[in-house]
Amino acid sequence: MSARDLIAEWKAQGAPLSVPGANSRIWRVGSGPPVVCLHGVPASGFLYRKVIAALSARGMEGITFDLPGLGFADRPESFDYSWTGLSRWTEEALAAAGIGKFHLVVHDIGGPIGFELATRNPDRILSLTALNTLVDVASFHRPWMMEPFAWPVLGRLWLAPMETPVLWLLMRYSGMLGAPSYSEIMAYGALLKREDGGRAFLKIMRGFERTEAFETRIKKGLKARRYPAQVIWGRSDPALRMNKYAPSVCEALGLEGWHEVAGKHFVQEDSFEEIAERISSIAAQS
Repeated sequence: MSARDLIAEWKAQGAPLSVPGANSRIWRVGSGPPVVCLHGVPASGFLYRKVIAALSARGMEGITFDLPGLGFADRPESFDYSWTGLSRWTEEALAAAGIGKFHLVVHDIGGPIGFELATRNPDRILSLTALNTLVDVASFHRPWMMEPFAWPVLGRLWLAPMETPVLWLLMRYSGMLGAPSYSEIMAYGALLKREDGGRAFLKIMRGFERTEAFETRIKKGLKARRYPAQVIWGRSDPALRMNKYAPSVCEALGLEGWHEVAGKHFVQEDSFEEIAERISSIAAQS
């Protein structure tokens, strides 16, 4: 199946989601306790397609949607693409979808976005699962393969080959072990660029809130949590290296350690069954 066919099939499985500021698309699979899965960059809800199916098989409702500027979501010029802006939009999206309390799964910059959401809405979070993410945002440096996207001219040049075999090489290096096909990997690039050529994505990359104020706020919220939490990490991630980033996320959550799984940065591709099982287990504690 070609990347175009995969994208069409994926789109057909979702439904439009009308949200103030930027409309999107939502995927809801199964019935049972809702599990909201937030993606990061350079990805979209497509990243969770295997996870939400595995959650459904375990009696839960797997849910994901595209953040503004990515996937099938709108890409407005004037939107606030900062982590705070994306977090507030996510709150609006949940309201539009009629989702009250939920289990939260975050990945990559979906971590800071979701942590901000949880800080504002602690009573709505039933459990938190953090996958390969970051919490020490003030001292964070983008991985070498992502840093060029944050520069005005260089970003456009680095974005240009993201629908060519260059993307396949980068994804194999940093993102996945052996699970996705070539077409699946190329679907990531097509969903990244779509009709605006990736311009909104570049705004997201320049909107990282690497400030002491943001870090203090989310850490305060995580420290005060009253819901169960866990950290799961792909042990071979070269972008957010496990031994460097996992300890700080665990510390912020008051956890003694994390659970290792096979995989690189896009751990949802290689260890989706194990991730779903861990989410199901922690959900039973809430």
